[in-house]
Amino acid sequence: MAIRYYEESVRSGLKHKRRLSAFLTDLVHRHLEVKKAGLSYIFCNDAYLLEKNLQFLQHDTLTDIITFDLSDTAEELNGEIYISVDRVRENAAKFGVAYNTELHRVIFHGALHLCGFKDKKKEDKILMTRMEDSCLQQYFLPDEI
Repeated sequence: MAIRYYEESVRSGLKHKRRLSAFLTDLVHRHLEVKKAGLSYIFCNDAYLLEKNLQFLQHDTLTDIITFDLSDTAEELNGEIYISVDRVRENAAKFGVAYNTELHRVIFHGALHLCGFKDKKKEDKILMTRMEDSCLQQYFLPDEI
């Protein structure tokens, strides 16, 4: 599975990309049976993501993540995941967690959306949060979270 990381006029501070890519590959294959898969993570600022939010979703709000499923068939997964590092930093401070922890929560959140997990209804949001927590616990050592 090809996973690519891009930075659009920001520094995400993302480290250990090979390890993360292996984890994400395993995550996708645990939840989907796809023959071909590719994910692109685009780290950007609030203004860039707001522009995408307006252009494609007609939402005039700041957000930490927008996920686009660009797959042509059920046998493939092709997605673009846009993440605002500005929102991630602000949310990390708001929730009292390390930036790196919040960054990975959002990274996992995008992949989980592409695997079919939702977060609009209360019960879906609870499951999504549990899945994010599980990913964080599996990916990090306890003292890294």
